Amino acid sequence: MTVEVFLNTSSNELQVKVAGRFDFSVHQDFRKLSEEAAKGVSSISIDLGRTEYVDSSALGMLLVLRDKVGNQQSAIKIINARPDVKKILTIANFDKLFTVL
Repeated sequence: MTVEVFLNTSSNELQVKVAGRFDFSVHQDFRKLSEEAAKGVSSISIDLGRTEYVDSSALGMLLVLRDKVGNQQSAIKIINARPDVKKILTIANFDKLFTVL
């Protein structure tokens, strides 16, 4: 499991790529990400294209991150999710809380 974070300074967007299992093992990385979001990042793009698995702790981490950016659906985009990951997001109604592309 790896989490890569890049800041696009021209758009003030935080770009996050999650590979492998998105579960409690990345909790510390996501805490750091939440701290970055609190520093005034305008939007966050989370690329789940290489994510094989998402559990309930990952969903919770996404909700905490959403709180940090002001509960706006457009503030966080979840992109490139594989069909099985996208199905979990849809079942959890995350398509209503986040922009899922």
